[in-house]
Amino acid sequence: MKQLHHFLSLFVLLILLSSTGVSAQTASNNIDRERFISNIIKNTLETYHYRRMKIDDSVSQKAFAEFLKKMDYGKQFFLKSDVEELQKYQFKMDDEVLSGKLGLLNRAIAIMNERIKEASKYSEELFKKEFNFKENETMELNPDKKNWAKDTAEFKDNWRKTFKQATLSRYLSLSEGFGDDEDSKKDEKNKKKAKKDEKKMSDKEMRKRSHKAIAEKYDKYFKRIMKEDRYDYLEKYFNAIASVYDPHTTYMPPKRKEDFDIDISGKLEGIGAVLQEDGPYIKVVKIVPGGAAWRQRDLEVDDIILMVTEKNGEPVDLVDMRVDDAVRYIRGKKGTEVRLTVKKSDGTRKVIPIVRDEVQIDASYAKSSVLEMKNQNLKVGYIMLPKFYRDFDADGGDTRSCTEDVRQELTRLKNQKVDGVILDLRNNGGGALEDARQMSGLFIEEGPIVQIKNMVEQIEVLKDTDKTVFYDGPLIVLTNRFSASASEILAGAMKDYGRALIVGGEFSHGKGTVQAVLPLNGGPLKSFFAKEEIGSMKITIQKFYRINGLSTQYKGVTPDIILPDPYAYTKSREQDLDYSLPWDTVGKLEYNTWKKFSYDVDLLKKRSEARVEKDTRFSKIQKSVEYLTKRRDETIISLNKDTLIQEEQKNKKLTEELKNEIETKDLMVSHFEESLKSHENIRPGDEDKWKKDFDLRKEEWVKDLRRDPTIEEAFNIMSDVIKKIKGQTLTMAP
Repeated sequence: MKQLHHFLSLFVLLILLSSTGVSAQTASNNIDRERFISNIIKNTLETYHYRRMKIDDSVSQKAFAEFLKKMDYGKQFFLKSDVEELQKYQFKMDDEVLSGKLGLLNRAIAIMNERIKEASKYSEELFKKEFNFKENETMELNPDKKNWAKDTAEFKDNWRKTFKQATLSRYLSLSEGFGDDEDSKKDEKNKKKAKKDEKKMSDKEMRKRSHKAIAEKYDKYFKRIMKEDRYDYLEKYFNAIASVYDPHTTYMPPKRKEDFDIDISGKLEGIGAVLQEDGPYIKVVKIVPGGAAWRQRDLEVDDIILMVTEKNGEPVDLVDMRVDDAVRYIRGKKGTEVRLTVKKSDGTRKVIPIVRDEVQIDASYAKSSVLEMKNQNLKVGYIMLPKFYRDFDADGGDTRSCTEDVRQELTRLKNQKVDGVILDLRNNGGGALEDARQMSGLFIEEGPIVQIKNMVEQIEVLKDTDKTVFYDGPLIVLTNRFSASASEILAGAMKDYGRALIVGGEFSHGKGTVQAVLPLNGGPLKSFFAKEEIGSMKITIQKFYRINGLSTQYKGVTPDIILPDPYAYTKSREQDLDYSLPWDTVGKLEYNTWKKFSYDVDLLKKRSEARVEKDTRFSKIQKSVEYLTKRRDETIISLNKDTLIQEEQKNKKLTEELKNEIETKDLMVSHFEESLKSHENIRPGDEDKWKKDFDLRKEEWVKDLRRDPTIEEAFNIMSDVIKKIKGQTLTMAP
């Protein structure tokens, strides 16, 4: 892949220089930076994207509409006249990316800054007096149903309603004794105290407090968005164009690329603390177990980080800095020391030296347990895989991948002599394509896994060439509408081979495209900007197809056994996204289906349907979906206190009735500690502290599994599968 990146970078450079008519020497000395970036992005999209589409007036017009959404999605800032003024650029974006003279961007930034200042000034005026919650007025929340304000008067009135709605919502939270988001960030002890104090407040005090809280919230909000730099806006501009190609093609400035690398590898090098903005300050909200700060022990939740200093370096003031900028000063290479000047919750200040280390984001990693049910002589292995991760930049043979982690989890489960395995790919958005291939190979002898077609209709077949079957027992793969990309490759392959039962929501996500991440100044381009990074392009270069010839794009993978989906009310699939690539087919491949045993899908499906029909939790899910689908379409909200209270009480009652708090106490969960330990580096002296953190995580893990009716039904389906394999007679109804 690195060689591919180098080749692509060189090819883009050659195209760029030929299209601009300048020599490499002239370009390195004189070319305008933004013109250079614009040209690289233009040529990268036109040359490598699967659609092979030129950036012309048609693309420009669509990109202009996307740019307006990215600049002002809620239609809160721009006036109708502003949009009309900007429309003169709607057919010029294609010319601008060639010339590098980004007139649309410049004018949009100027207008946005002006409107932010106006909204901020108006909020200062408006919050000098309290709102009238007795007026009968409403507010539209859906941006698609709103228009931009026709004049300044409507602009102000829209913001008045926005401030009023937020204040009323905060007031209702206080009146119910729950507090708001700020209170939810406190620890449990402080939350209980806050809740107790709030119940004592009078109506006047609650109005005053909610008024003050929202005034401060929007003051912070306006200050924060005024801090957006040129790169933030360039990202919106270039991604408006990229999004017309497909939803997964994006320009990533250096800081976005850094976040992407962390996400795909599941690890970063830093101190191991979760931070967030708290007014002008950066606040610690979580210490990651096993991380450098956790081992050092001085940094605590609720600490305010005022300054950060590299060892022997100059201090950097973090006050009034955005959190995503602040973390980039705190992150650093493993083994280097960073010094944090913090303000403790008691008001004292302290300098805390921390040696950075690798922080593994354990929530990203595969984890397993052994599931057993009372009165059933059955042990089922359960593996949860949140994403298909791989450390692409690791050197040598110690590259971490989800395939090797799943192999280890299967080894643990086989040692426990489980009768079958459930692989949970729900909410798994995909990741490394190579791991979809390798992981599929753990379950079959050999053969094709996925077909990949590029922009010139060439088809490559990725195969499992290892005849070894690492796990040959009964297998269930769980999917839902958020299972995408690599998840769908594995699920599709297992279904086509007849190797596993696919169980879950009505369909998977439907993302059947392959992206490559191209460094825009990698290789020879690096010399143009010396050490300065200009970012990368994540670009769709291929589509993949199942071995039966059907694309997973748009339609996804249909499960063998469909269960009620609690997220069925959402519009979140690939087909709901603008400019997604269409569904199509290629030729079917030759492959040998699984012979060791078979799944009687019709029988298993009938028995599952009978159980689901009797299960009150699944019934609640279906009713909840109907209710939330109806609520999704109700986008007008009342700003009258009494009306809103009545609506909230009605909705709260229904929500409580539909809430699933039932735990399957008969489900026993074991061996989670063994799995979790494999993902964390527990150093000598840390055992007791780690065990305490582990106990809390295990309690939450077990609770989540017991509350999930899909897990219990998957267990029951596996029980039926094993009985059938053993030759027991099963009727259509359990």
